[in-house]
Amino acid sequence: MQELLSSYLPIIVFLGIGAFIGLALIIAPFLLAFKAPDTEKLSAYECGFDAFDDARMKFDIRFYLVAILFIIFDLEVAFLFPWAVSFGTLGWFGFWSMMVFLTVLTIGFIYEWKKGALEWD
Repeated sequence: MQELLSSYLPIIVFLGIGAFIGLALIIAPFLLAFKAPDTEKLSAYECGFDAFDDARMKFDIRFYLVAILFIIFDLEVAFLFPWAVSFGTLGWFGFWSMMVFLTVLTIGFIYEWKKGALEWD
């Protein structure tokens, strides 16, 4: 029984060190950070423009389009890595499935490009 428990010792040490580093990184900014608040620092700033009072105010839709493009291509990369790892076992069906997926994403990217979503004039 003692041997079984001693085999878990490295895991417990790893968890302890991880918890210590995590707590240190959470607490350290409160203790070490330079604090000089002013109205400019404390004001909310989002999406490239100053905060406003009315939530129904018109704003530029390009911020959302860039975020959507980021999510699309981030998901593409997330699907490409497992596909590349298991490419040898998938065969032709796996290859053509990924080609269809990439074709759909490319068509969507071309559509966004033609609509001018990537231009910031």
